[in-house]
Amino acid sequence: MRHTLNILVNNHPGVMSHVSGLFTRRGYNIDSIAVGVTDNPEVSCMTIVVRGDDEVVLQVQKQLMKLPDVLQVKDLHYREAVTRELILLQIKSSDETRTEIVSVCDVFKAKIIDVTESSVIIEYSGNTRQVEALIKMLKKFGILEIARTGAIALEVQSNKE
Repeated sequence: MRHTLNILVNNHPGVMSHVSGLFTRRGYNIDSIAVGVTDNPEVSCMTIVVRGDDEVVLQVQKQLMKLPDVLQVKDLHYREAVTRELILLQIKSSDETRTEIVSVCDVFKAKIIDVTESSVIIEYSGNTRQVEALIKMLKKFGILEIARTGAIALEVQSNKE
């Protein structure tokens, strides 16, 4: 089962290493990790996607909270969060295939940000399922290069507060 952990940490050098090291020491593989400063320059938000059962992830959460620079840990469930990933793809193209590539991009609302005689670079943001679907559709043209950010996520705030 995939878990998306949203972790608020003090914005200090080495914090990412300490947090990711906890996963390494416990033998857990990180599917993706993304870190960025929040609206408070002293706090960063780490989004880590891992696979494991609920009990294992709960144990990881408890261990994370013992680290001195960790302020908060949330396991964001799919229905309670908005998750996005940014991807850049460089795809082979020719005069014969460019129109079809543009059509695929239109369906996904992806942006073509660079065009040469032999390739196009596409920018897309979506959840992991959408990103994988776009990659699958573009594979037949020939993928030259991919760069992905990894997932970032925010908890959806309910109106109950």
